[in-house]
This record gives sequence, C-alpha cells and structure tokens, in this order.
Amino acid sequence: MGGLLVGAHVVAVLAVVLAAALLGRLAARAARQPEVIGEILAGILIVPVVAAVAGHGALAALLPPDVLGVLKYIGKVGLVLFLVGVAHELRRGGGGLGSRSVGWVTIGSFFPALATGFVFAGWVLWSGDGVLRGSAPILSLVLMIAVALSVTAVPVLARILEDRDMMAGRNGKLSMAAAVFTDSTAWLLLVVAMGTASGGWGGVVRSLAVLAVGVTIALLGRILLRGATAGTLAARFPRLLSVAVAVAALVVAIEMEHWGLTAVFGAFVVGLAMPNGEGAERWEEVTRPVASLGRLFVPVFFVVAGMGLFSTPSSSLPWVAAVLATALAILGKVGGGYLGARLGGETRRDAVTIGVLMNTRGLTEIVVLQAGYSAGLLSAALFLALVIMALVTTGLTGPLLSLIDLRARRTALPPVLEPQGGTP
Repeated sequence: MGGLLVGAHVVAVLAVVLAAALLGRLAARAARQPEVIGEILAGILIVPVVAAVAGHGALAALLPPDVLGVLKYIGKVGLVLFLVGVAHELRRGGGGLGSRSVGWVTIGSFFPALATGFVFAGWVLWSGDGVLRGSAPILSLVLMIAVALSVTAVPVLARILEDRDMMAGRNGKLSMAAAVFTDSTAWLLLVVAMGTASGGWGGVVRSLAVLAVGVTIALLGRILLRGATAGTLAARFPRLLSVAVAVAALVVAIEMEHWGLTAVFGAFVVGLAMPNGEGAERWEEVTRPVASLGRLFVPVFFVVAGMGLFSTPSSSLPWVAAVLATALAILGKVGGGYLGARLGGETRRDAVTIGVLMNTRGLTEIVVLQAGYSAGLLSAALFLALVIMALVTTGLTGPLLSLIDLRARRTALPPVLEPQGGTP
C-alpha cells in the first residue's frame, strides 16, 4: 500500500512539474527566448516558490525523501535519453567553410573564455569566502570553473539558428562547427577536473582510460550500424530500435557512473555511435523518439537541482559572483569569438554575430554545472551564481541578434534627401 501511495505521489508531482514546464516554455516563447530558458526557470523556481508560499514544512511534505529519490532517478533518465539526441547535434560539421575560418573561430571562442574562467576562479579563491569556494581541491575547482565559462550549448544554438533561418548561412555553420569543437574539448577538461577530485592524477588516468573505451565503443558501433543490414532494420523497425537505443544509453550511462564519470558520457557514447552521412535519416527516425521522451522529463532534472540548492542554508543569492561571472563570460565568448572571426577573415558584422552566437550556453551549461555540483566541485552558492550566468548569457542571444539586424537594416537604408530651393 505504501508503494502505491508513493507512486501516486510521484505521478502528482510529475504532473505539476510538466505543467510548470509547459507554462515556462510558453512564457519563453512569448518573450522570444529559447524555450529551454523557461523550462530551467520553471523547474528551479518551483522549490523556492513553494517554500516561500507554504513554508519549508509543506515543501518537505510535498517532496519527502522517497519521492525525491524517484524524481532524481526520473530526471537523470530523462537527461540521458535527451543527450542521445544532443550527440547527433554534435555531428553537424563545418564542411565547405575552410579550415582557417573554423580554426580561428574555434580558437577565439574557446581560449579567451577559458582564460576568463581562470580569472573568475582566481577571484573565488582570493575572496576567501568559504561558502562560495566550497571544499574542492584547487586544481579541480579551477578547471571546473574554466570549463563552465568556455561551454557553448550546441542544442540551444541549433534551435536559435533554425528559428532565425540561419542554419544554412555561413555565420550559422561557423558557429555550429566551432561550438562542436569547443564543447568536445570542454568535456575532456571536465573529465580531468572530476578525475583530479576523485583520485588525483591517478583518477585522471582512470577517467581518461574509461573515456577512451567509450570512444572506442562509439566508433565500433558506428561502423557496425553503417551496414546495409542495420540500415534496413532501422527503416523497418524504428520503434523497436528506439527502445534498444534507450536501453543501451541507460546501461552505458550507469557503467560510466560506476567508473567515476558522469552519466552524461554514457549518453554521448550511444549518441555518437549512431551513423551519419548516407542513410542517416533512418537513424534519425530511431533517435528522435528517444530524445523526445528524454526532453519531456528533463524539467524534473531541474526540480531536483532546485531542491538541492534551496534546501541548504548557504543558498542565498551570490549576486557579486553572478555579476562577475556573467561579465567575464560575455567578455570571453563574445569578445573572443569576435576576435577569432576577424582573424579568420570575417567582416565586423559577421564577427559580432558569431561572437553573440557562441555566447549561448543553455542546457549544456546546466548539465556541466550539475555534474560539477554532484561531484562536489562546486558549492551550492557557486553553482547558483553560474546558473544565473548561463541563463543571462543565453537570454541575451536573441535580443543581441535582433539589435545587430536592426543596425544593419538602418545602415543599409538610403539617405533621405532634403528638398532643395525652399518651399515652392
């Protein structure tokens, strides 16, 4: 009977969370923002809103430990399934753009952002604020913060480019190609950060070895699935293979966690194993339902994150850290992306556009931050400051692109000729 009550409780909470996520998406769409911003805000703010209105006692009754444990599992499952689709987004390359342009944009959008992360990490250590600094080893903390400021959210960037009909344009292709390279490097650095925290350099070697095994599995899987037989099966039984892909992603994610990495890497291994190129549309029909199901339950992930944040006494808003992190993040990505694009031969307007696009962080940033928070690399206060940074920088992308377009249209207008010779 107790199990039935817990199940009913979980279903009721899920209904509330999904309804809040829908409202968040609608609000974000009305504000011409990426829908993921509305989902993140709705998920994270449910907890403090309920606590403020009904009190912490009511919050504990609504989300008791057994219910919260089930929600944590559901949120992680949703995140893993959704990231299988994100791995497909990472397959979009920069063909036809020229290696010089892609290289400079990648360098410009990654290394300056990494440097601003080091600056922010230095400020956190210099401030002497134990609540903000947490208890992570210095090297792990510095690497974690540097990764956090260097990430660009490929799925959110792709959504923005599609909404603005920029995906086929040069700026869209350059930003996507650079985002793929920068995020891939950022994930590797995250492995190093988590490895140094869990076991020094021995932990790093172990983490990299597990990651190498995962990459090998992904490459072997892609070779096997490229065959004509596998393609035929994907065309004839897409739903059955969707279930198989979902199960494989969850199994690999569990194994990755067992070996000290985050479950995110398991999702990426399976997602990258899906073939691209000729016949890729068949496998897209397989992975799309998996990613869609995961997308449905990702807001639960945000609720669990919010519960972890706002249930601790140290969760007051660290505004100074949030403002500084946001300013440095914008400087590193917009400024660095602009500089890299200019060195790659792009015009000033295109360089500014690329820099603004590279400043998009969104869900990928939240996943990285949650991985660092769960591993003990980020304190609750620092996690909250960086979440605010991620939301602000992502939210600025749309308005800044509109401002660039407006200025370009005004510049392109012909001058208004004044009448000559006075009034007739």
